[in-house]
Amino acid sequence: MPRYFTDEHEWIDVEGDAATVGITEYAQDQLGDIVFVELPTVGDEVEKGKEAAVVESVKAASDVYAPISGEVTEINAALEDEPGLVNSSPEDDGWFFRANVADKGELEGLMDEDAYKEFLANL
Repeated sequence: MPRYFTDEHEWIDVEGDAATVGITEYAQDQLGDIVFVELPTVGDEVEKGKEAAVVESVKAASDVYAPISGEVTEINAALEDEPGLVNSSPEDDGWFFRANVADKGELEGLMDEDAYKEFLANL
């Protein structure tokens, strides 16, 4: 399944018409210890580039932006009780939500892993 990245440090795994979204290890590292995650609600419509979730760390609160538009089909409810999953596994167990992909054309312009690594190297 292909993984894409945004310049706001979200990742998205796409499988068919379904997408899983979270924040990258770089984002988690910049935020520090995550202590709270505010997730969207199942059934919410998220819009590409708009706020979809919020993470709070010991350093700051930060918005998480939707890398694509679509309807939220599932949230990672484990984060409500264990926001630390984002610290220990930001690109696996610490995923935020799943959504359907409303327009696959929105995936254009997102970075693949190599492009994201190059992007990070230039920060």
